[in-house]
Amino acid sequence: MSYLQNREPPKRENRLGACIVYGGTLCNLADKGRRFSCLRDGSRSFTQGSICLLLPGISILNTLPDNVNLVHGAVGCGACSHSQNANTRSGGNMRTGSVRDAMWLSTALNEIDVISGAENKLYNAILEADRLYRPKTITVVVSCVPSIIGDDVDGVVDRAQKEVAARIIPVHCEGFKTKIWATSYDAIYHGMARSLFEDPEVNEPIIKDDLYEERLSYQKKHTVNLFTVSSMGLADEQELTRYLNVLDQTVNVFPTFADTAKAYTLKYAGLSVSTCPTHDDYLLEYLREEYGVPYIIRHMPIGIENTSEWIRDVAAHLNKSDVAEQLIARETAELNAALDQYRSFFKGKRVFISAGEFRALATANLLHDLGFEIAGIRSFHHDEFANVEYEKLLKNASEDLIVNIANVQPFEEANLLKAIKPDLFLGHWNDNSTATKLGIPSHTIYNSGLAYIGYRGAFELARRLYRQLANPAFNRNLSKYVQLPYKEDWYGKNPFSYIKSGLDVPEDYISKEETAL
Repeated sequence: MSYLQNREPPKRENRLGACIVYGGTLCNLADKGRRFSCLRDGSRSFTQGSICLLLPGISILNTLPDNVNLVHGAVGCGACSHSQNANTRSGGNMRTGSVRDAMWLSTALNEIDVISGAENKLYNAILEADRLYRPKTITVVVSCVPSIIGDDVDGVVDRAQKEVAARIIPVHCEGFKTKIWATSYDAIYHGMARSLFEDPEVNEPIIKDDLYEERLSYQKKHTVNLFTVSSMGLADEQELTRYLNVLDQTVNVFPTFADTAKAYTLKYAGLSVSTCPTHDDYLLEYLREEYGVPYIIRHMPIGIENTSEWIRDVAAHLNKSDVAEQLIARETAELNAALDQYRSFFKGKRVFISAGEFRALATANLLHDLGFEIAGIRSFHHDEFANVEYEKLLKNASEDLIVNIANVQPFEEANLLKAIKPDLFLGHWNDNSTATKLGIPSHTIYNSGLAYIGYRGAFELARRLYRQLANPAFNRNLSKYVQLPYKEDWYGKNPFSYIKSGLDVPEDYISKEETAL
């Protein structure tokens, strides 16, 4: 059902039953006929801090062209924009040929604002942002403090909208409300759908005659919405667009680096296609319910198998299966020939993967195809959409494969890596620092400047991993001089000692002995 009648979306713990606590084996995760679904979330008696949903939300909003990102909260809540600005500059330059910095402002709440309320401060900031920059949109990102003190942000937005030319998009990213960061994507899509999808005075034609209906029918038959994520770069967009063009489709790429005017056109496409179900289900379901746009949200096109199945799913909907099979046969033959030189080198090497759930699992199946042995997987949360990827992994990996579901928790990761001793680690930048300090060769799984998606991405990843493993000296030398902040006796304990409730982890798998960090 659609939640657009509400001012903010529900958290994913409630909407999807998502969880962030699990430690055990792949076999145990699939036991009792559950097949990876209906996990009950648990708790940890000790937990380390990590990011909140504000950061992934801002990483997408900063890519929107001609947008001012107004963070309503303490000034530090928007500081992550500094680290993301390189992606905004390079991504914009590659797409438009011009360099644009992320435009973000803050209401910079102080102690007086917390006591007295900050609605007027937000109202004035919106007017000032519109006057100074004349943007198409202003995204008002709500952080923790305004929600705690009871600021009526949506009321302020409604009042300010009458005074400014920009469209105002409220995005509720209060970090304390959920530990599932993916709720951030729901918040972005929720705000966009409430603010950008209806504008009949500007977009609707005055006369809807037979010619209009004929053009609309043609557009739906030949237009696909391609939903991207902030971890995808231009190379990945171009690769997937190339496949869809072969299927005779015009492609709407949304939302990263997309003109917000495209939001209105999404409902006139004939199909919406996800590249990552973790990101997209909220808006895709809304487009289907409200505007009858069907969608495909099953595979993340990473690796040969997933890319081929992704193309087949789209082609089946378009009645283009023959064309798709010719494309797949041609691309896979060329790719397999190119990968032969790497598969023998990778054979038997053990790899540990840590990332968002879908990217981690899809990458694991790609690495298995390249000859690696999967030594362990850690995903940042779990929900029902990953079941199809776990099923594939169960066919390709040992049932004793270690699986850790955690919203980072680097102490668990450090323990696992110390015990497993993989030959290679793939993770986000914060994960890679842990592996590198342990002397393990590492490669980023999140870099929008590199190709990961599709057949091209499979080859480019293999080539990068070959170079990394052929010369791992930097990580090994670094580990001699840099230490992690954990006591040696922690590495001798079970890594899941602090997981206490809520999951069917075998008793003999969890140490009952408390450990100190």
